[in-house]
Parts: sequence; structure tokens; C-alpha cells
Amino acid sequence: MQGSGVATTAAQTAEQKLAAAHAALLKTPGIQFDFGNAPPPPPTPTWIEPLIRLLQAIGPVLKYVFWGGLILGAALILYFIVRELAPASWFKRKRAEVAVTDWRPEAETARALLEDADGLAAAGRFEEAIHLLLFRSIDDLRGRRPGAVKPALTSRDIAGLETLPAAPRDAFARLARAVELTFFGGRPADAEAFGAARKDYEAFAFAEGWR
Repeated sequence: MQGSGVATTAAQTAEQKLAAAHAALLKTPGIQFDFGNAPPPPPTPTWIEPLIRLLQAIGPVLKYVFWGGLILGAALILYFIVRELAPASWFKRKRAEVAVTDWRPEAETARALLEDADGLAAAGRFEEAIHLLLFRSIDDLRGRRPGAVKPALTSRDIAGLETLPAAPRDAFARLARAVELTFFGGRPADAEAFGAARKDYEAFAFAEGWR
């Protein structure tokens, strides 16, 4: 009987401690137990409903867009893999054969250039006249064949292009050499030097070897 009374007293003590702890918890600031006065959620924006209806309308289309993008991405990945493994010749575009006459300056342009050079030579500016012949020749070649005559090429590089016919190439090389010696090299030029450069330009611009 004595043991039963002790157990009862211990149980009562535990209940009292639990009640005291619960009361202390209820009094703790910052903890809310009554949600009856909670503020209502904010109203749904008016633009949400049209957006939802739009998404519902285009939903079936988005499915095809998704799969199309997935297929396109896979195709691109496959393309790059094949490009790395396949021979490079598979991806080179076949260029149309261009006649060598495409390199040849227009006759009217060449004659106008000679007149400009003759004007400089008549004023005693032989170095400038020779340089003008070469500069305009390079500019004309670049305009006609930009893929072959790139801006980074020097006059020596152009003179070594095997795609140029032999006779015009040799004439261009002599003209480039004359410019190196006079305009850039500082060697004085005279009427004879200009006459030789003029003949080289004529051999370059009007050579039968272009055909």
C-alpha cells in the first residue's frame, strides 16, 4: 500500500510539472498559439489568371517545342561528333572554278592608273609613281579575289602565289622589287626606273598570260 501511495504522489508531481511547463510555454513571447486573428492572404494579382489561361491554351504546343528543341540539341551534338571523326573533305564546300581572267585588272582601270602614275612622274615624284602602280595593283587583286589575296599578305607573298599566271606574276614581282628599293629602301628613282616599272605594270595588267 505504501508503494502505491508513492507512485500516486510521483504521478501527481509529474502532472504538476507538465502543467507548469505548458503554462510557461503559453506565456513565452514570440510564439503564437491562437491563429484565429491571422491576416488573410493577399489577393491574387489580376494578371495571373490570363497568364494561367494562356499557359493552358499553349500547353499542347509547348510539348512539341520541348521535344523539337531536344531533338535539335541531339542533332547538333551528333554533328560535332561526326565532324571531329569524319574526314575534313566531307565538310569542305565545293568552290566553283574561277577563270584566271578574274585576276586580271579591268583595262579601263589599268589605263586610269597609268595616267595617275604618269602625272606623278611628270612632277618628278618617281618613287611615289612606282609605289602607286604597286599599291593599286594589290588593291585591285584584293578586290577581285579577297579569299586568295588576304590583307595580311605582303607584296612578296602575293608575288609568290602560284595561282597567279607565270608571266603576270613575274612582272608583279619586278614591280614589287622596284618599290622595295625606291619607296621603302630610300634609293632615288629616275625616269628610267619609272619607265621600267611602268612596263612591268603593263606586262602585269595587259599580259596575254592571263588567258
